[in-house]
Amino acid sequence: MSSQEIPEKNLPSEQDTAHGAVAVAEDPFADPGLPPHKPRIQDIDERAAKRSERTVALLFTLSMLSTIGFIASFVAFPVDKIVYVWPLGHVSALNLSLGLTLGLALFCIGAGAVHWARTLMSDHEVADERHPISAEPEVKAKVMADFKAGAEESVIGRRKLIRTTMFGALAMVPLSGVVLLRDLGPLPEEKLRHTLWGAGKQLINMNTNEPLRPEDVAVGSLTFAKPEGLEEDDHEFNNEIAKAALMIVRLQPADIKDKRELDWSHQGIVAFSKICTHVGCPISLYEQQTHHVLCPCHQSTFDLSDGARVIFGPAGHALPQLRIGVNDEGFLEALSDFEEPVGPSFWERG
Repeated sequence: MSSQEIPEKNLPSEQDTAHGAVAVAEDPFADPGLPPHKPRIQDIDERAAKRSERTVALLFTLSMLSTIGFIASFVAFPVDKIVYVWPLGHVSALNLSLGLTLGLALFCIGAGAVHWARTLMSDHEVADERHPISAEPEVKAKVMADFKAGAEESVIGRRKLIRTTMFGALAMVPLSGVVLLRDLGPLPEEKLRHTLWGAGKQLINMNTNEPLRPEDVAVGSLTFAKPEGLEEDDHEFNNEIAKAALMIVRLQPADIKDKRELDWSHQGIVAFSKICTHVGCPISLYEQQTHHVLCPCHQSTFDLSDGARVIFGPAGHALPQLRIGVNDEGFLEALSDFEEPVGPSFWERG
């Protein structure tokens, strides 16, 4: 660039040149600073501030009412109720009401917080220089002072109506999540501890659907049974057979090592739960010579001649045994339910 292209005001003067000094050019990127602060109507008119306070409180109150509506909708509307809503068409009344009320509850909290910040909190812009990551004691003291100043400028101490309604809205919104937990399904109560087996229930052959007699079970054979009265077309068949499925094996009484197993058997016929105690797979592999049964999923192995104890694999405990006998008609029957929960272990196992 030639001297003719340099702006005249940035050229050194004759006086400076004469003394050997160089003139300093003006900063083309000078800090313009912050624009002057303009007070809001709420800053100068307490009535306007009160109106904003009531608006924020109204939004928080609407959030609380929406949360109550969410809970009421969950209780009031059945799952299968369908309604027509233009322009959505036919929709689930439960899903629609839950979505609207929960959405409104969250929206009102956000809208109330934004309106509070824009109309009542301090709107002074503050510029702060960057500082090292490791804060000095002076910086920590400044942060705490700024925090206290921010708390004071938020007017949360003076605006009790806002504070009360905000805390109420924030406290009630989580109730929506608590209510949703109920939708995970019916509570198990004692259902995991009991099956359809009970005193007097006959053992029904799963293949023939006929009651079993002792002579129907040969030594070394494996037979599967279900409780009397449970039919495949029953609505709860899958849930009940998953707990009550029975595995029947006939051993020589002299081969039974466990005394309780022998006492609960009938002429060497023993009945154990078919459900593996690892993850609940059905056991179906039987080895006659060793009296071992094997779960095909993860190879858990149980010894049916020794209380069905675990001899290999990840299963945590032995298969539950069912006490059996013979009724007056000569059919095999259960003398009670299982003494312990069947299937995999769970946290309340007794």
